This record gives sequence, structure tokens and C-alpha cells, in this order.
Amino acid sequence: MAWITTVLPDEATGDLKREYEGAQGRAGYIAHILRVQSLNHTTLQASMALYQATMFGASGLTRIEREMLATVVSQVNDCFY
Repeated sequence: MAWITTVLPDEATGDLKREYEGAQGRAGYIAHILRVQSLNHTTLQASMALYQATMFGASGLTRIEREMLATVVSQVNDCFY
């Protein structure tokens, strides 16, 4: 397994701290995928923008359908969602 240096939540400052606080507020925890991107705030912001657009933007799918798809894909990929 690879080891990737990340910024821990209690070490975060500035924009990263705000991203972590937002994640904590939304999900109750800070997902590992966010921590992996913690050294490159531009990438983290782009990733969160993509997530927001995918899950909350205009679509032919309902919010529930999107969550169901994300859950099934995560399960198939053996990934926690």
C-alpha cells in the first residue's frame, strides 16, 4: 500500500481548514479522498466543485438516484461511501 503525506485536520490552516470544516459539517467526518488532496488546495477545490456539480447540479436523475448510483459504484469498487 502506498503512503501519501497529508495534512491532518488539527494541522490545517486557512482555506484547507475551511474545506475540512465544511466536510466535517456535511458528512460528520473528513473523507480520506479529501486528505489525500490536502497538499494541493487547487486540486481539492476542483474535486469538491465536481462533486457538488455532479450531486446537486441540473440532471435527469433525482438526488436519491444519484446517491444510489454512488453507493452501488462504491460497493462494487470496495470503497467506503
